[in-house]
Amino acid sequence: MADPVLTSPLNVTTPEPAGIMEFKTDDLETIKSSIILRSPRKYSLAPSTEWQAPPLEWLEGTWSVTHSTLPMWRKAKNVRITYKILPPSSPDGPVCLDDTVESVPTEKTWMPQPKAIHGVDTPEGDGAWAWRGKGLLKIASSRWEVLGWGEREDERWVVTWFAPSLFTPAGVDVYSSRKEGVSEGLYGDIEGALQELGAKEVAELCKSEMMAVKIEY
Repeated sequence: MADPVLTSPLNVTTPEPAGIMEFKTDDLETIKSSIILRSPRKYSLAPSTEWQAPPLEWLEGTWSVTHSTLPMWRKAKNVRITYKILPPSSPDGPVCLDDTVESVPTEKTWMPQPKAIHGVDTPEGDGAWAWRGKGLLKIASSRWEVLGWGEREDERWVVTWFAPSLFTPAGVDVYSSRKEGVSEGLYGDIEGALQELGAKEVAELCKSEMMAVKIEY
């Protein structure tokens, strides 16, 4: 089954090898009204031909995690992820992302939760990344990828999928550029598209486990 395409396709220019991509004003207008999702690459389903990875300049910045299937965010609030572009360390090196996750615990857990988790994302192509922790978390690693992204009026949104790791199960997050979280109407459209994914295992996960992440400032 093909992944859902709810609106007209994107005409985004092909990304450069380093991962930096530019798009025209007309493309941005298309993105604002589009909900285009793909299944995680592990399911080997052919993605919609309209799907494109987001430009790194567009992804850079701070995002609020507004909905998630991951159990760890059920005991936290004000979860925010900040991506910062890291220039290549060599002329032919990849463009990586500095990745900082901040949250406020809402209840005690058997193991203290850090207020911030720092890591580096190395590109694996086509909107997929390999994360490696910094400092004491250098032994920790995971993989994640963008399933969808776009803009509507004054808010940007991203849907990400995380592969299972030593510490967390596979999961899906919804990000919003708004500190207060994604608007109700936009989330309803994203939720509907998630439940129509070609990867039924992921669609069912979203139906049964997706919950709002508490935002309280």
